Amino acid sequence: MPRYRITVEYDGSNYAGWQRQRAAPSIQQALETAIAAYSGEKITVHGAGRTDAGVHARGQVAHFDLQREWDLKTVRDATNAHLAMARERIAVLDARFAAADFHARFSARRRHYLYRFIIRRPPLILDRQRAWRVNVPLDAAAMHAAAQVLVGRHDFTTFRSVHCQAKSPVKTLDRLDVRINAADGAVELHATAPSFLHNQIRSFAGTLKHVGEGKWSREDVAAALKACDRTACGTVAPPEGLYFMSVDY
Repeated sequence: MPRYRITVEYDGSNYAGWQRQRAAPSIQQALETAIAAYSGEKITVHGAGRTDAGVHARGQVAHFDLQREWDLKTVRDATNAHLAMARERIAVLDARFAAADFHARFSARRRHYLYRFIIRRPPLILDRQRAWRVNVPLDAAAMHAAAQVLVGRHDFTTFRSVHCQAKSPVKTLDRLDVRINAADGAVELHATAPSFLHNQIRSFAGTLKHVGEGKWSREDVAAALKACDRTACGTVAPPEGLYFMSVDY
């Protein structure tokens, strides 16, 4: 039974997230429906990350098994054709064969995310539901300096949703960089780790926004981390600024 690995891009604005839902549209369900439409098989698509409602992806990775061996261009193009006919905001960027023991989620070594802040007073039009609009200047250098206290292995209870189902709040954060995008002036938060807790990056983004505004210091972020208390977290950033960028295997 061939195993297929696909890279997926999507606009998460109108979806309830990656995971299949009973009464709401999801990325997983849309892909399964599209693949079933040309393959005639009922399958399960497994993703590398279960993104929340409103979160986007530029390089989500997923896998699934089919009884028949299909040409990889057909897998990509037929899936995209059925997604387009259903008016889904999802595209398969590439398809390849994977080893029988490959798992999009459990084989992943590191995941890379991006969070975008756009600094302006007028409402977003072209970037609507693509970034968090902030109408005051942000000090990206101060945000980056404060972010470094979060890098490493820590108990991230403060930055973990109360609904998180992870067995432990202890995670290793490999990178948390804040920089200005020279092309459009957006402030970008880049995060890399083997795995993340529920709402962890959005909690980082909202907390570091307070630093960028001058309301919090690096020491305040360190104290919030040490508190291991969800109530010590800053604002949780909205989902529309978050992108699942890529996965390392």
